Amino acid sequence: MRFQIPLGGLQRSLFCVILLVLAGAALAESPARDHVIVPEDYLDIASITSLAVSPDGQQAVWTESRWGRGSEGRFQDLWLLDRRQSPPTTLRLTFDGFGASAPVWSADGSWIYFRGREEREGSDKPPYDGTRQVWRIRPDGGELMPVTRAAGGAGQFCLAPDGRAVYYTVDEEQHEEPWKDLKQEHGHLEYGHGVVNRQAVHRLDLSSWRAREIQPADRVIHDLALSPDGARLAMITTEDEELIFMEGWSRVDVLDLNTGEVSHATGDGWRGDHPSPYGWLENLAWSHDSEAVAFSISYDGHPTRIYVAENADGAWALQQIARPHPVDCSGGLQWQGKGRTLTYRGEAEGRVRVLAVDKAENGGHGDTRELTPGDVVVEAAAFTPDGKTLLAAFGTTERIADIYRVHKGRYEALTDLNPQVHAWQLPQIEHVTWTGGDGDPVSGILELPHDYDRATDGPLPLILEIHGGPTASTQYRLRLWIYGRAVMPANGYALLSPNYHGSTGYGDEFMEKLVGRENDIDVADLITGVQHLIDTGIADADRVGVMGWSNGGYLTNCVITAAPDMFRAASSGAGVLDQVIQWGTEDTPGHVINFVEGLPWEAPDHYRAASPLYELDKVKTPTIIHVGGQDPRVPPAHSRALYRALHHYLGVPCELIVYPGEPHGLTTAENRMAKIHWDLAWFEKYLLAEDAE
Repeated sequence: MRFQIPLGGLQRSLFCVILLVLAGAALAESPARDHVIVPEDYLDIASITSLAVSPDGQQAVWTESRWGRGSEGRFQDLWLLDRRQSPPTTLRLTFDGFGASAPVWSADGSWIYFRGREEREGSDKPPYDGTRQVWRIRPDGGELMPVTRAAGGAGQFCLAPDGRAVYYTVDEEQHEEPWKDLKQEHGHLEYGHGVVNRQAVHRLDLSSWRAREIQPADRVIHDLALSPDGARLAMITTEDEELIFMEGWSRVDVLDLNTGEVSHATGDGWRGDHPSPYGWLENLAWSHDSEAVAFSISYDGHPTRIYVAENADGAWALQQIARPHPVDCSGGLQWQGKGRTLTYRGEAEGRVRVLAVDKAENGGHGDTRELTPGDVVVEAAAFTPDGKTLLAAFGTTERIADIYRVHKGRYEALTDLNPQVHAWQLPQIEHVTWTGGDGDPVSGILELPHDYDRATDGPLPLILEIHGGPTASTQYRLRLWIYGRAVMPANGYALLSPNYHGSTGYGDEFMEKLVGRENDIDVADLITGVQHLIDTGIADADRVGVMGWSNGGYLTNCVITAAPDMFRAASSGAGVLDQVIQWGTEDTPGHVINFVEGLPWEAPDHYRAASPLYELDKVKTPTIIHVGGQDPRVPPAHSRALYRALHHYLGVPCELIVYPGEPHGLTTAENRMAKIHWDLAWFEKYLLAEDAE
């Protein structure tokens, strides 16, 4: 296999020119960059969450997410881009927290279908009772109307290619034997198993407006995709709704809409050669000829795999799509045009680009090409049905995500969703590399204050900001984030975000080296990264802090035990303290099993070695601890135990902040602002104050 365009950024892709032709005005004169970034700027950022191009390629819709204020969460609404105008124009289609998602164009371009919700005072029946339903709207913003009226709401949905029907899922609560009657009688109680919400599939005729069930609720359905010929419905399903089933027992089912028969594209034993049995399926996508369906399977600790299942006389033949080194798949599977070219978002060295795999057919495939070269981080991409027009939403080191038309390696900016950024004093952003664990090169993103001069300015206070996952990464782009990016440099800090062993985008071997070595090789990567910045004169050795959330919180707990004299302040967010408790209480235990390589009674020494709990007596670092009160992923018991140890037994300065009712990620603007302000105050006290020592 040949990878035709090498990775490496704009400096090695000189043909790639970003044409900043903005909707509304060309940037003849950029505004003065005189605005110092403050935490509240985070609430004003618009983010793109999905993108769909009209059949003629002249219009597009996207879902835009913005923060509310106070105790409100994010609002997501539908917007339209019209390229028929010069310059292109935009139109907001939904308002008032409609929660729009998953937009789909009708084949003739006359309607946009999407999921949304509306709650009208005094209404307790769908579609105006606040449940999510399928809606549709004209591209000019007219004739907004509900399509489904499903009790409890409509789940996943697909639009028939001819526009005559909508397929959607509806929940059905089921009680299983042997205690079915008792569980129904005492339904207000929570049970460990035996009460499951499974989904049936309904077909709504858009002429008669009558719905009928076409598939009974015998499985939990996580994704739907209708073949372009309208004859087959692919589904990702599990037996139970617990995430433990999604991560190990998911499969691809294909429903023949003519016969009602269900076949399995992922048959018995198909996971036999996988690196772990705990992988979850995503990204269903049908080829134009309706004879192949693509999907991906992701793991904790191992790279994502891409598969194509081809129809073979009623059965399904699976082939795996090879990825070029060091690319990892980050989703977004689509088929380009009417041939067998499969595209996906590929991550490499902090960049995310759209890649195309030619001739994915007959058990093989051809070359892999880059469609969006350069220093970009693509968040969404969409083709016209003929595959000739590609729009991509991506961010760079100077702009938060906008929508661009991609043509022969050139980019035409069609939106300017965050014009306030043009006045920001941006951090200096670099992709840096040092020697980490096992002597391997390790990279990360370094952010410095906008006016920092290495030649004349002295060492800076440093914050080590650790990403979660760990099967994730920090990307090479501008990001104002509650975990430190942009905010810390604006307050005079250097910020290092390492992509330590286990991170995506640096090759399969680099990722998989972390398996069996948590609280080991990853910690070495972090400590050597800090030392590298100290040795090069960027970081002040006496003013180093560390922060992270989720796996970043776990690694914060690890490094303050491993290098207590290096870190003068820490912010631990939703971090694991003990791996046995984590396996026993989190909602995805396969994560722990993969990295520790076994169950607690099979690998007790590994569980202990991977747990910072047993080394807490070494901690000297003043630590602020954050956690959501209802976190199912890293339950708050870890944070409470860390607080108890530091505060009551070890006398280490600390604070515990529990966000009531919050899950693994903080969901309200009020709580996100609280976290940023607490972290800034904590690091100021222990790293910047004159009496910090």
